[in-house]
Amino acid sequence: MKFRRQLTEEVSVNLTPLIDVVFLLLIFFMVTTTFTKETHLSVDLPEATGEPVDNKPDQIEILISKTGEYAVNAKSLVNTSIKTLKTALQKESKGNNKLPLVITSDANAPYQAVVTAMDAAGQLGFVHLSITTQEKSKEE
Repeated sequence: MKFRRQLTEEVSVNLTPLIDVVFLLLIFFMVTTTFTKETHLSVDLPEATGEPVDNKPDQIEILISKTGEYAVNAKSLVNTSIKTLKTALQKESKGNNKLPLVITSDANAPYQAVVTAMDAAGQLGFVHLSITTQEKSKEE
């Protein structure tokens, strides 16, 4: 006896739901990802003539932006009060006021911000203080 063969359907995988799920996961991860905000301040240095000084690795740097915001060793401070600046300097120096202190200020920064930084350093007993400049262009 001869049996009649059944026609088999071609087996295929429907990828549409899989693609939908992958897109939903992609959107979910994009929305829930936290982005790190870099705390770099943009600084345009004033110009001066003189010999460049090598930076020492164990120094403290106060960075003052154009708007008068402070950053101590590339860590931005929450406000511009002298108390906050002194606390950050004490934390970074670990009580060692013999470390060299470098003040890097934008050329258009308020003069009061620079004076406040110098005052905070003086109140904490820092005596090795220097101010960063850039070499004057030869075109002038």
